[in-house]
Amino acid sequence: MDPAIENSTRAARAAIEYSQQSQQSPSQGAMPADPADKAIFYNDQPAPPAKRRHLLLWIALSAVLFIVLGLGLGLGLGLGLHKPSRGFASPATGDDCPCGGCPCAPEDPRPTNPTELPPWRLPDEEYHLSMDWDLNAAPTTRVYNFSVEEIQASPDGVLRNLITINGKFPGPMIRANRGDRLKIHVTNNLDEPTSIHWHGMFQYGSNWMDGTSGVTQCPIPPGRSFLYDFLIDGQYGTYWYHSHYSTQYTDGMVGPLVIHAPEEAKAREKYDHDEVIMLQDWYHDRSKDLLPGYLASGNENNGPVPDNGLIQGTNTFDCSSYDESSNRTCEGNSTQAVFGVTKGSRYRYRIINTGAFAGFYFSVDNHTITVIEADATVVEPMEAHRLSINIAQRYSVIVSADQPVDNYFIRADMITTCFATTNPILNSLVLGILSYTESTKTPASTDWSPHEASVFNDLNSTALVPAVKISAPPADALYYFTVSFQIGAYALDRALFNETTWVPPTIPTINQAVHGIRNASTANTFAVEGVSPGFSDNQLVVSVKQGQIIDLLIQNLDDGAHPFHLHGHEFWVMAQSPVPATTGYFPWETYDSIDTSNPLRRDTLTIAAFGWALLRFEADHEGLWAFHCHISWHMEAGLLMQFMTGGHELAVTGIPEDVLDLCDA
Repeated sequence: MDPAIENSTRAARAAIEYSQQSQQSPSQGAMPADPADKAIFYNDQPAPPAKRRHLLLWIALSAVLFIVLGLGLGLGLGLGLHKPSRGFASPATGDDCPCGGCPCAPEDPRPTNPTELPPWRLPDEEYHLSMDWDLNAAPTTRVYNFSVEEIQASPDGVLRNLITINGKFPGPMIRANRGDRLKIHVTNNLDEPTSIHWHGMFQYGSNWMDGTSGVTQCPIPPGRSFLYDFLIDGQYGTYWYHSHYSTQYTDGMVGPLVIHAPEEAKAREKYDHDEVIMLQDWYHDRSKDLLPGYLASGNENNGPVPDNGLIQGTNTFDCSSYDESSNRTCEGNSTQAVFGVTKGSRYRYRIINTGAFAGFYFSVDNHTITVIEADATVVEPMEAHRLSINIAQRYSVIVSADQPVDNYFIRADMITTCFATTNPILNSLVLGILSYTESTKTPASTDWSPHEASVFNDLNSTALVPAVKISAPPADALYYFTVSFQIGAYALDRALFNETTWVPPTIPTINQAVHGIRNASTANTFAVEGVSPGFSDNQLVVSVKQGQIIDLLIQNLDDGAHPFHLHGHEFWVMAQSPVPATTGYFPWETYDSIDTSNPLRRDTLTIAAFGWALLRFEADHEGLWAFHCHISWHMEAGLLMQFMTGGHELAVTGIPEDVLDLCDA
């Protein structure tokens, strides 16, 4: 693309994205260089010391309050007035409204489920996004401290080892504004390496913070710490984070990540409350114990079938499914997730599939859902009764509490067609409760029936239209890749992009690229446009010039669907095969007539079995960017390739020493 056209295109895109709601975006130039420039305190950070007179005053007030509460509690217990704790913060009143005089929406009743959560379970409040958050706050630095460790816990009643962050599963909410800087200190207390990928973050100028083991960094060794430090630039919406070392995130190392911006004010007019819903398939064994069997000789891509599914990290399980010979500890004390609502209120649910293998059909009995976001792209509202959400995808839906006061099932029905085998203990229907009643009473509601064609409406994601219109510019280059699983030597079944099976390298490809391009004798070998011959045979790396518009045509030759994710970018979905695929191959005769006016933009797309998809993205920032299937088993079987954008620019910038030091362990 001509540089002048390319620059004007980016400027126009930026103007549209940042000015759509005619609100001023925070100035990124005002961002403090360090957290010390603007004090930010979190739950894991000590508050500043109070002055002595304030301390004495609080001691006196606390003593009085203790006496009053003691008398009140004694009287309450004596009169039988004790009520179980709801396990959530008290609602704000007109006097203590944290938004400084703004109209505070009342908090919803939280059913007592359970009264006391297990110490490792992420509290319900962590999923609730306060509507008092300042969308127009000046850019700042937000600091988080993550301690990664393995514990024993039973999210569905079956005891197993899982990976927690700060002792919680799922991991804590990260929340920020566009223009903010995130600093996440990660300490690895596991007995194996780890890394964290910030799923959906563009990482402008910080490719080495993408968190992809073997691509942008060596993993963090056991006992070591690492600081992820990056600016949130040019994006907002619903994201998540997860381990990107082997299949590790399957064992619990996941968490929500939400970015706000002034433009969100318009969307807020449509809802009163904002919450995250996390879905995932679940295994009763550690993924590192299942992986060798999956990759073993003679196993023809029969991925491990989940044992259960979770909503908000919890679900029930029938302990009678295991007999004594299973050597399982099944405590039978788990619960279903409960979402309290108030009649007449409207709820934005940010749904994230953090699973390893399965997609889900999501629905709420008796309630329609209105989709307003797909993978951080705001879309024109579209009503449906049910949507399908594949691994790593996110949708925001609005649910109006407009039904008779009662309890209703929230359904996450696992899509089992991707499983080659069956699991007799799996109940693929994962249930939560939408409660108007402050109770855990079992709902009597029934599912929307897809057989009732006059009523039922499944979301057609291909019909979603971005609310902010951005036309896709003409492509400068097109790359065609096939996806398949093939049995090779020693009866090993492996995944391939064209003829390449990815194997995690000892030296990350970013390190190899910088070193190779800086070396005059190998520079042209590494940075040659197209498939780079500078890397080993098990690394498919496509080198593209910075600023190019790239078309990527993926032909799926496998009999299973695959959710593909591109790191560091969103892409336009230019065209895709129908489901089920009927056209076989991309109709080349239509290429020049594809509608480019406002295609859907997202970062994770499902390509149907024996189907295809044409994706277009702007290679506008340098780095090594992974493109892979997000089924964790498939990625470990080799279904990953990379784009190297602006190799020469990357070599000039280099890699920070603290990132390089991870490889010295």
